[in-house]
Amino acid sequence: MITKAERTKRFILETAAPLYNQKGISGVSIDDVLAATKLTKGCLYGHFENKDDLSVQVVEYMLDTVVQKMMFAVGAAKTATAKVFAFLDFYKDPFNTHIDGGCPIFNTAVEVDDNFPGIKEKIGAVIRRGQDTFTAILKQGIQEGEFSTKLDPVVYAFKATAAIEGGLVMCRAMNTAKPMNGLIKSLKSELESYKI
Repeated sequence: MITKAERTKRFILETAAPLYNQKGISGVSIDDVLAATKLTKGCLYGHFENKDDLSVQVVEYMLDTVVQKMMFAVGAAKTATAKVFAFLDFYKDPFNTHIDGGCPIFNTAVEVDDNFPGIKEKIGAVIRRGQDTFTAILKQGIQEGEFSTKLDPVVYAFKATAAIEGGLVMCRAMNTAKPMNGLIKSLKSELESYKI
C-alpha cells in the first residue's frame, strides 16, 4: 500500500513535470512548483533536499513515464514491423506528447547538453537504451525473415528516431501536425521496402 508521503511525492512529481517540460530546468523555480501544487515549502523540502534534487527526480519521472508508455505501445505489437510502426505512431501527434510541452527526452537533452552533466548522462542512457531496443527489434525482424539483410538496423533506428524527434520540434514550432503524418508515412514506406 502506498503511504500518504509517497502519494504526496508522486503528486509533486506529476504536477512539476509539465512545468519542467515547458520551461526547462533553469526556467522553473521552486515558487512555480509551490504555486502549481499549492503546497508549503516545508512540505516540498520534506520530500526533496533542494531544487537540484527535485529537478533530477522530475526528469527521472518524465523519462520513466514516456519510456513506459512507449514500451507498452511497442510491446503490444507482435511482429517487428508492427513494433516499429507502434513506435512511429506513438509520436504521430506532436501536440499530445504524453507530458505537456513536447517530448521530454528531446527537450531535456537540449537543455542539459552544456549545463547539467549528471542529468545529461541519464538522458544519454535512455537514448542509448532506446536505440539498442529499436535496433534489436529490427535485427530480430531480419533473423525471422521479415526483413531483407539489406536493412541496416543501426542506421534505420537512428534515422527514424532523429527524424521523429526533429519532426516533433518543427511541427510544434510551425503549429501543424501535417508534416509529421507525411514523415511517419515515409519512414513506414522505407521500412516496408525491406520486407521479404
